Amino acid sequence: MKLLNVDSSKRVLNFISSKLKLMGTRLAYSTLLMYYAYKSEQTPAWAKRIILGSFAYLLSPLDSIPDLTPIFGFTDDLGVISFGLVSIACYIDATVRENAKTKLMSFFKNVSVSDLERVDALL
Repeated sequence: MKLLNVDSSKRVLNFISSKLKLMGTRLAYSTLLMYYAYKSEQTPAWAKRIILGSFAYLLSPLDSIPDLTPIFGFTDDLGVISFGLVSIACYIDATVRENAKTKLMSFFKNVSVSDLERVDALL
């Protein structure tokens, strides 16, 4: 079941790369984990719908806390993404983690391993 086509898949990655500095490492890594879990054939349709709902909230211009607000702007986004990530945690395998880390490293020069470990600890 393909819910996310190639164009929208590229838009999600473009959004992540354009907002990375604002989003922070944990939110970016969490989003990439969900993105690569979505692309995995092992992820069932119900989990893909959770991912799409989380992405819809992340990409939505109507946000409960505006993303331009310093420090607090992405906290609600992190909450929604974290909830979605924990909901589909059993589909985050080693391949998904490695793909997410590789892509994150291509976006950031210095990635805090402790930030990645914090996210992985939730799973």
